Amino acid sequence: MIPRHVPLVVTTRGGATEGVHFGSVAVVNARGRLLFGAGDPRALNFTRSALKPLQAMPFLEDGGMAHFGFGSHELALMCASHSGEAVHAALVQGILARAGNSARQLQCGCHVPHYFAAAGVEAPTGRKWPALQHNCSGKHSGFLAWCRMREKNVAHYLDPAHPLQQRIAVLVRRYARGGRTVRGVDGCGAPNYVLPLAGLAQLYAGIAGGASGAQRAIFYAMTRHPDLVSGTGRFDLALMRAGRGDWVTKAGAMGVHAIGVRSRGLGIAVRIADGTPYALQAATVAVLDQLRLPVAGLRAWRHAVMRNFAGRVTGGAKPVFSLTRA
Repeated sequence: MIPRHVPLVVTTRGGATEGVHFGSVAVVNARGRLLFGAGDPRALNFTRSALKPLQAMPFLEDGGMAHFGFGSHELALMCASHSGEAVHAALVQGILARAGNSARQLQCGCHVPHYFAAAGVEAPTGRKWPALQHNCSGKHSGFLAWCRMREKNVAHYLDPAHPLQQRIAVLVRRYARGGRTVRGVDGCGAPNYVLPLAGLAQLYAGIAGGASGAQRAIFYAMTRHPDLVSGTGRFDLALMRAGRGDWVTKAGAMGVHAIGVRSRGLGIAVRIADGTPYALQAATVAVLDQLRLPVAGLRAWRHAVMRNFAGRVTGGAKPVFSLTRA
């Protein structure tokens, strides 16, 4: 079924509306009760990289951190969509080596590291990038470490029938809110799942609430090292710095963003249907603002300025929605 999205963000040119970005928002409490929403907060959406903290939970629940002597830096990388900066690649290499694995076993492939787009510089052409710099390499290194610890097949760690992926599927069902857990394949090759937007928000409310040891460890690692979860100039880094240790946040491809707010016991999930990053960022900051959370340092993300190739301002983007009480 097609979600009943509503206009969340518009782009303007010459004072007139030029583009409209549709989407939905869900805000839930720690018990998963829908408090506020916009559009279709119960519709199914692929979670993409917003699922990464949950995908790290089997490793935590089985004692992987103590088994290999990992700390919060390594855990942050397992939950990351990192920029492929030198610090990220080095930490992933360390996770692999300590678990007795190598970069050759990573099955995520690679792409141009996110660092270049975030820094506004052109990436070198004709270069083949190593898998260590793939934004999901931390997640994959965690998968491989779990396989070594549990003496499970390493070569097929992405197979949906693999014991690790079966464990993750069980965890996903906790947040399906009684609905289906349709499985797909993420860009990095790992199984990925649809959840109701409110279910994804509930996942992050749980991480922020920290009822389990795994949730507390993930919250600490991500909020302590937001530069490892994302990278220089990235939106998740800006969000978690603005939250001052109170907000755990994670973006996903194709217009998904999830946030847990510890002090308020809230989980937030935002979806922009066409996946446009600046629209997702504007909508996310608008949600935080409407919930009366401190967004003073995030104004530039809320009102994106559009420029042409000569650098002249041609228009902008602005949120046009209001949250409604459920």
